[in-house]
Amino acid sequence: MNVLFLAHSFPRYATDPVGSFVLRLAVALRDLGINVQVIAPAAHDLPSRELFEGILVERFNYAPRRWQTLAYAGTMRDQVQASWSARLALSMMLAANVRRTVSAARRFHAQVIHAHWWFPAGLVAVASRVFTRLPVVTTLHGSDLRLAQEHPLPRALARRVLRRSARVTTVSRWLAQGTAALAPGVEPVVAPMPVVTELFQPGGTRERDRLLFVGKLNEQKGITYLLHALALMKHQSTLDIVVGVGSDETQCRALVDSLGLSPRIRWHPLLAQGELGRLYRSVTALVVPSIDEGLGLVAVEALLTETPVVAFDSGGLPDVVIPGETGILVPPRRPELLADALDELLSRPDQGASLGKIGRQHALATFSPAATALRYRDVYAAALD
Repeated sequence: MNVLFLAHSFPRYATDPVGSFVLRLAVALRDLGINVQVIAPAAHDLPSRELFEGILVERFNYAPRRWQTLAYAGTMRDQVQASWSARLALSMMLAANVRRTVSAARRFHAQVIHAHWWFPAGLVAVASRVFTRLPVVTTLHGSDLRLAQEHPLPRALARRVLRRSARVTTVSRWLAQGTAALAPGVEPVVAPMPVVTELFQPGGTRERDRLLFVGKLNEQKGITYLLHALALMKHQSTLDIVVGVGSDETQCRALVDSLGLSPRIRWHPLLAQGELGRLYRSVTALVVPSIDEGLGLVAVEALLTETPVVAFDSGGLPDVVIPGETGILVPPRRPELLADALDELLSRPDQGASLGKIGRQHALATFSPAATALRYRDVYAAALD
């Protein structure tokens, strides 16, 4: 079987964490005899054709070079809202993506088109069906559902894409519920993205009272709730912050200073997955204070290293964090309760190590490449039927 992936987020280099789960799924599918090629937008200094672990990615130009900034940084929405040139670039991206999808599908003899995110990839895939007549599988990852829920035009477009897709998948149960409510009649299949288990292994020595946050420094990822919780905690724990792509650190650093937390914070740039795995193994716990997170792959990565997770009970995180078994869930937007939960965890003799051990088994069973590839093989077969 030949499956053509469409994605606006895909690794730019071998160790790039951006969109790495798309590559991981492609590699895992190949091990089942399913061939995958990827179509993605161009960006500065990226080659037009490249192999990643034997998976071919073709990147298409869509605008003058200085305007080709919409993909990979997680800032497409902000750029389009702020600039007419970005809106023009987006329209050119959609048109160029349709053209490249049609030509690639013919050359590759694709049998299924798999769109990651309903926008822009799902919209492109459905539009391409006029020429390809191929079944479309559309996967929602979280940010795309929020986009459709917040504005009337994206909501109408999302319904059109979802209803014209042969199969719709979501990476969590929460996303499946939101998708079904958005487009009545659509029955999403819950099929998470994979994590490379080889990169996230347990071992090493952990520091006590050392917490970790990994993500973009914005409201949705909840960094401000965590910083306020840190200021309320009885334990004088430290916090490592790995700054996600597309972040503006100005406001976050100002809040750190105003709360008097600077001596307790260690800042890290965006890390390659191998480096991130080593960091997971050295901390006491990962904190994920996200609101309406699609799934929370950082929580999966941490559990694979036997690092316990404390998270908000929001979005898809309950699919990963099982209270009392793999971590602790806290009512969202309550920094005082988050502080209490973190103090309780750090007061345990093992500081949550037993939670991490159970968490690794849960993560291996649910999010390993082999397990996720089997689910998508069944999804493609159903789409072809």
